[in-house]
Amino acid sequence: MMLPSLSSEPWTAALVNHLWQSTMVTLVAWLLAQTLRNNHARTRYWVWMTASVKFLFPFSLLIAGGEWLRPATATAIGAPAIASAMEQIAQPYPQAQNLSTTGSAVASHGSPMLPLLLLVLWASGFLTVVYSWWRNWRNIRIAVLAASQCSISAEVPVFSSSSLLEPGIFGILSPVLLLPDGILTRLTSDQLNAIVAHEMCHVRRRDNLTFAIHMVVETIFWFHPFVWWIRTRLVEERELACDEAVLQSGNEAEVYAEGILNVCKFYVESPLACVSGVSGSDLKKRIVRIMNEQVAQKMNLGRKLLLGAVGLAAVAMPIVLGLAHTAQLLAQSHAEDAAASLPKFEVATVKPTKEDEGRMMFRFLPDGVQIAGMPAQQLLRTAFGVQEDRLLGVPSWAKSDRYDIDAKVDASDAPKLEGLTPEQRQAMMLPLLTDRFNLKYHHETRELPVYVLTIAKGGSKLKESKPEDTPANGGPPRRMMWMGNGTFEAKGGTIQGLMQALSQLLGRTIIDKTGLSGNYDFSLKWTPDMGGGPMTPMMREPVGGPPGSESAPPPDAGGPSLFTALQEQLGLKLESQKGPVDVIAIDHIEQPSPN
Repeated sequence: MMLPSLSSEPWTAALVNHLWQSTMVTLVAWLLAQTLRNNHARTRYWVWMTASVKFLFPFSLLIAGGEWLRPATATAIGAPAIASAMEQIAQPYPQAQNLSTTGSAVASHGSPMLPLLLLVLWASGFLTVVYSWWRNWRNIRIAVLAASQCSISAEVPVFSSSSLLEPGIFGILSPVLLLPDGILTRLTSDQLNAIVAHEMCHVRRRDNLTFAIHMVVETIFWFHPFVWWIRTRLVEERELACDEAVLQSGNEAEVYAEGILNVCKFYVESPLACVSGVSGSDLKKRIVRIMNEQVAQKMNLGRKLLLGAVGLAAVAMPIVLGLAHTAQLLAQSHAEDAAASLPKFEVATVKPTKEDEGRMMFRFLPDGVQIAGMPAQQLLRTAFGVQEDRLLGVPSWAKSDRYDIDAKVDASDAPKLEGLTPEQRQAMMLPLLTDRFNLKYHHETRELPVYVLTIAKGGSKLKESKPEDTPANGGPPRRMMWMGNGTFEAKGGTIQGLMQALSQLLGRTIIDKTGLSGNYDFSLKWTPDMGGGPMTPMMREPVGGPPGSESAPPPDAGGPSLFTALQEQLGLKLESQKGPVDVIAIDHIEQPSPN
C-alpha cells in the first residue's frame, strides 16, 4: 500500500523504501540464523553482520547499477510480472522517475515544519549516541595511556591497567590487549591462557573493526529497533565463535569456564562493544555450552546452497529491477520522443463548456482538432491513450469541468496530418496539455486488474479492409470508427482502436494478445448495461470526413452482452487477469487560463 504523502517527496519515499528493505533483510537474517543454529557461530555472526551493513547500502545503488547495464539487455527483459512483484516487495512506496519531458515534480504542499521537526529529532538522537560512544571511548583511552606494558606473550602488545575493566582488545588498526592489574593473582595460569586465547581470537576475527561498522549503523539509525536487536545478536555470536575457537585449540572446558566466571566476579564489562572483552553475551548460556562442549556442526551442502541462494537473490533482485526500469524508461522515452516529432498545434483556444449536455465530441480536422464538452481527465486519457485506471492523482475538478478546444497546426504542417494514425493525432494533445494546463507527470508500474484480448475458439471473424480503401498516395487507409448506444462501427479500424473503445466502456486497461495488426471493417452490437458504463460514448470522425450519425436506434433489450457479442460477432474474447501496468501519476495539473 502506498502512502499518498510519500509520493510527493521523493527523498521520503526513498528513505522509507530503504528502511523497509533493511527490515526485510534483518528478518531474513533471523530466519537464516535459526536455520543455522546448530552450525558454527562465526557463520551466524556474518549473517547478522550482513543485515547490519545493509542499513548503509540501499538497494537503490544496485538498482542504479542494473539501469546502467546495457540498454539492449534491459529492453529484452522488459517488465514482466515477476519484475513487478519484486518491485512491490523491494519498493512498496513508489518513487517518481520523471522523464526529461515531464518536468520536475511539484513540491509538497504539506507543512514545511514537519521535515524540520523530524530532522531535529533525528539529530538529537544522533548526537546523544555519538556523545555516549565518545565518552566511553575516552575513558578507555585514558586507561590505555596510563597502562604499562607487561611481558605476557601474545599476538599483540599486552598492557596492564589499574582500572577494573575486564581483559579486552583496544584499537582497530593497532590493537592492544588491556589486562587489569592483579589478574595474575585471581586467575590460574591455565585460566589466563584460555582468556588470552579468547582475546586473540577477537584479534584474528577483527571483531573490533566489524563492530565499529555496526556502531556507525547504530549512530545513524538509532531510531530503528532492529539495529539494537542486531547488536545483541552480534555480541552473542561473536563470543560464542571465540568460545568455539578456544575449545577447539585444546583448552579444557572447565578451566575456561572458571576463568570467565572469575573475570566476571572481579571486573566490569567493557562499556564499548567495539572493545572486545570476554564477558559479553548471555553468560549462563555460554557457560552451559562450554561445559557441555557442544561441537558445532559443519554446514552441509544444502545449507551452503541456501546461503548462496539468499546472497545471490539479495544482489540479483535489485539489479533485475534496474534492468526492468531501464526497459520501461526506454519504452517511455521512445514513445515521448515519437510524440515530440509530431506536428505541434500553432494556435489553440481552450474555453469552459457553456452548455453542458453531457455529450463529448472529438473531431479530427484537416488542419487540427475540434473538441467539445470534454473533461480534463478525458483529455489526459486521450493524449496518453490510456483509461481511467491508469491515471493516478487526477484532481476532482479535472473529472467534472468540461472544455471546448479548437487547435490548429501551421499551414505548412497540415499535409503531414494526413499520414498520421488516429493514435498519433491524439498524442499531439500532450504538448497542448503541458502548455495550457501546466501538466507535470511521471510513470510508475502497478499491478492492476486488466482484460486480455485474445482470439476466441474458432478463430477471428474480422474482415480485412479492401485494397481500394487505401489512398492513392500510399498513405495509411482511411479509418472511421463510431460508437453509439450498444453499437460500434469501424471501417479500416485497428485492434488498437477497438481496444481503446472497449476500455472506455469497461473502464479497465486491455492488453492485446490477438496478434492481429491489419485494418478491418466490422460492426459490433450488444445490449449495454442499463446501470451505465464508466464513460459517456464519444464520437471520433475520420480526417476530413463527414460527421458520423449522432443518433442510433435503441439496442435490443434481449441482445447479447458485450463479452458475448465480441465472441459471437468478431471471434474475440476478453479475459480478466492481473498484471503489471504502466500508469501515469499526475504530479500537477491546473485549470487553464481563459483565452
